[in-house]
Amino acid sequence: MDNIPPTSQIPAVLEYLSSFVSQHRLDLMDQVMAARTRNICVALEDIYQPHNVSAVLRSCDCFGIQDVHVIDDSNTFKDRKTVSLGAAKWLTVQRYRNGLETCVNALKQQGYRIVATTLRPGATNVLELDGDQKIAVFFGNEEKGLSKTAHELADEWITMPMVGFTQSFNISVTVALILQRLTDRLQRASNDWHLSPEEQQSLTLKWLMQDVRGSDKLVRRYLAEHSD
Repeated sequence: MDNIPPTSQIPAVLEYLSSFVSQHRLDLMDQVMAARTRNICVALEDIYQPHNVSAVLRSCDCFGIQDVHVIDDSNTFKDRKTVSLGAAKWLTVQRYRNGLETCVNALKQQGYRIVATTLRPGATNVLELDGDQKIAVFFGNEEKGLSKTAHELADEWITMPMVGFTQSFNISVTVALILQRLTDRLQRASNDWHLSPEEQQSLTLKWLMQDVRGSDKLVRRYLAEHSD
């Protein structure tokens, strides 16, 4: 957003921008916001097929995951909007170039438990994962999975049980299956997993800025007219 209003003016700016959006659209935003969480986030390491990246973003949006962290050390992050259906604009996507350790350290400082998805022996069944703590779930690329370093930096490994001859799902399918299980349990938990009022306010502003055509000019004009 080019024009971020002072905190004291955000409520008024929100009300102003809301006047350019239908009530149906506002109700949908409220409904989506009520299901958004930062207790779970997703991190992707070197996903190289754009349609997989896009499908993951779409799943994150559908399951109410707000934050996606993209580590593109070797492969450039690309979103194919015909697959994601524009999901990226509703998410908070943080990119790290040559930054696996930077990403892990940042998430740990925010209180996340780093969980690596893997096929290696000794991994915990995803259904048995302790969900009381904030979780950052790391997924590796289509060919090799997560790197050795990612495994070493993780606090825990998890796996999705499989009983067929094929011992791996497509990355986008894996993300969707794991998020379905984790968010289902989260929504039934007693702890508060919703976004804080401040986070909701900031995110609503971002969504409205993206939804209203010419929002930058509108907000700039509003702030100029209502400056002290």
